Amino acid sequence: MKDGIHPAYQVVNATCACGNKFETRSTKTELQVDVCAACHPFYTGKHRLMDTQGRVDRFRKKYAGNAAAKK
Repeated sequence: MKDGIHPAYQVVNATCACGNKFETRSTKTELQVDVCAACHPFYTGKHRLMDTQGRVDRFRKKYAGNAAAKK
């Protein structure tokens, strides 16, 4: 790599929307993130299926007969 053309890569504090703070490395001076390992559903085990306007129920009702018919 050429000297003097790359930004400084330093340790910075990242702040999550949930309030969790952690250190990482970046070329920026500070980071704001929406999700982190403390609040992401995959890591917390609190994943739930979002039912927006009954779409999941309509999908299950629509295709419930097809699964039984194919067996």
